[in-house]
Amino acid sequence: MSDAAYFVPIDGSNPSADVERFQPTAHTVSTWAPTMQHGAPPSALLARALDRHGRRPDARLTRICVELLGPVPLTEIEVRTRIDRPGRKVELVVAELWAAGPDGTARAVARGTAWRMQTTELPEVAHAADAPLPPPARGTVEHPDADFWQTGFVRTLDWRTITPIGAPGPSAAWLRTDVALVEGEAPTPVERLFTVADVANGVGSKLDPAEWTFLNTDLTVHLFREPTGEWIGISAETSTGPDGVGMTAGVLYDEDGAVGRIAQTVQVRPR
Repeated sequence: MSDAAYFVPIDGSNPSADVERFQPTAHTVSTWAPTMQHGAPPSALLARALDRHGRRPDARLTRICVELLGPVPLTEIEVRTRIDRPGRKVELVVAELWAAGPDGTARAVARGTAWRMQTTELPEVAHAADAPLPPPARGTVEHPDADFWQTGFVRTLDWRTITPIGAPGPSAAWLRTDVALVEGEAPTPVERLFTVADVANGVGSKLDPAEWTFLNTDLTVHLFREPTGEWIGISAETSTGPDGVGMTAGVLYDEDGAVGRIAQTVQVRPR
């Protein structure tokens, strides 16, 4: 087990391959159960596959959707990636995480899809609809102290709180980690963002996690600009209907300003 990575490659690592295999480490453990992974590391592993598979210098990922098809186990993971819809200007990339189920049969436990679009230089039209967050240096250097946050994955995060969790309106925080996504690799900007993006439903929650669960089944990220730097900012708030179904909506940032938006479907239940 690596002390400095979320995943260790099995039999080497080749991001251009159609199939790769990884062993998750204890850093991936979920806030909800010690037998499964937090949603962020497998989401980032899918983003890695989508970002690196068939990468082109004239194109980048713009919308990435991750579907969590069930608990992602703390066992060997196989990543299968393909280009579903090739194209010069727009193409669709698909990646799946496969793992053995309780009966030993392999099954897909998470799926990611991404639109990759051709880019061109148009600095004169650059515009961000969302105002920048105050910088990390103005945040509170403290980790959320509830027992809910003292788990494998969340403990690997460095937090700078801008608006406290549970405060009226959107809450906001800067996050980063020095744990590598894949052992021996430097993360790409997209991988760095997805390593923390799934935390949005925790940042935006108004519920006490000691009394409520609020698991997300998905996350959809629209990136109008690639992030830069180590810090990723999240401003988010969760709305919950009267039937136990909620939605987290938020904005994602780097230190230069907004880079995109995130949405998650959340299932709310009393503990």
